[in-house]
Amino acid sequence: MSLPLQPNPMSTATTETPGAGTPAAQPSTTTDTKTVTLRLSSANGPVTRTVLSQPPREALPHEIPIINISALTNPSATLAERQSIADQIRTAALTNGFFYITEHGIPASVTSAAHSSSLSFFRQPVEQKQPANAALYSKYNFGWKPPQSQRINPFEGADLRETFSWRYDPAYDPSLSADDVDRIPEEVKKYIQIDEGDFPWSATTKDTPEFKRDVIKLFQDVLELGRLLGRSFALSLGLDEHDWDGKFTYPGVGMAVNWYPPLPPSTATSPTNTEPAEKNVSIGSHTDFQLFTLLYQDPSSPATALQVLSRCPEAGRTPGGEEIYQWLYAKPIPGTFVVNFGDYMQRITNDRYPSTVHRVQNFLAAAPLSGINEERCAEEHNGERLSMAFFFGFNQDETVEVLDSCVDYARGEKKKYEAVSCFEWNLRRFKAMHDLGSGNVNGAGKGS
Repeated sequence: MSLPLQPNPMSTATTETPGAGTPAAQPSTTTDTKTVTLRLSSANGPVTRTVLSQPPREALPHEIPIINISALTNPSATLAERQSIADQIRTAALTNGFFYITEHGIPASVTSAAHSSSLSFFRQPVEQKQPANAALYSKYNFGWKPPQSQRINPFEGADLRETFSWRYDPAYDPSLSADDVDRIPEEVKKYIQIDEGDFPWSATTKDTPEFKRDVIKLFQDVLELGRLLGRSFALSLGLDEHDWDGKFTYPGVGMAVNWYPPLPPSTATSPTNTEPAEKNVSIGSHTDFQLFTLLYQDPSSPATALQVLSRCPEAGRTPGGEEIYQWLYAKPIPGTFVVNFGDYMQRITNDRYPSTVHRVQNFLAAAPLSGINEERCAEEHNGERLSMAFFFGFNQDETVEVLDSCVDYARGEKKKYEAVSCFEWNLRRFKAMHDLGSGNVNGAGKGS
């Protein structure tokens, strides 16, 4: 076991995340910088961030780094080579909690096929997507969700996106045989949510049969990649790389294919505006629930769409001593996936690996970033953006406590969070989002 993982000095004032207590007092520096307050939901009620009132900017390489993970898929790679990747991940986690991965082993043909098939599905008339409507036909809200039927941040507008969502089904897990599926323990099986009749896929095969084939193929490849990344994350936290293998046998993996039309110029918050989105949003400001997320972005979609909330130490602090944040662009990079950490990872790492706030603003009226031709994107895609997100969690029956490697007992540090099962944690987060979305915005706290 390595020495306890020390918190990043930049992050010590943000350890008041869902469920955390008040952080230790920090030196405060007043500032005259103009800011706005960003409000978010959490498992413990509404929380806030103080954000620079200025346009987002392109992320610098050290802020959202690119990590080559080829050693994870190479059977002859040494432990030292895998540890090097883990060290880079730790650095990224302690900085902003967002990074790109390259040389990940998933062929471009697989992502391209899933991307093309997804566009074919979403570009259909509404009446052809209606048979897959999640609200009408799914017990678990799987399937197609129409535009503005979701509102991930109750303090912002309804999300201007369409979504096709689904969760882990062991029948599609390439690591399991049919006999393995039949032998899944009952205490595990009760947490695996599956609609009858292979819904929602059964509702898509008539008009877009390639959609199921291509997206499930990508899901299967990402499932294996996520298990490999789990080993790297364990290494980065001072654990043996195989310590979590048994926790990913039937993982709580959710998938969301999101299709974003361009935001209306008259009502959208463009990347050149300074106020936070309060009217139309592509997807509102939020953190992810589980351990980590793998995101595929259409490489020709707007470079300014995905935005990450980053600490901005050079801006000083508010008169009350609070940290100030800024929005950064996480532009699409061909051949990569974006990786970010979620709330459950933040809990079990005692806030060492923060769950970073992010949003999507699919608005084309922005200056092109380096290497991105926004006019060509607009012409080829009519301003649309497609992404495919995979949300990874442990087996839903697993309960993981705060890791000892993330607690500096010698300095008197304590565990900030009680143990909670993955299933219970997801219920809390979904309930918090639902209650806030229904108008119940009582509560107090800070963090993400």
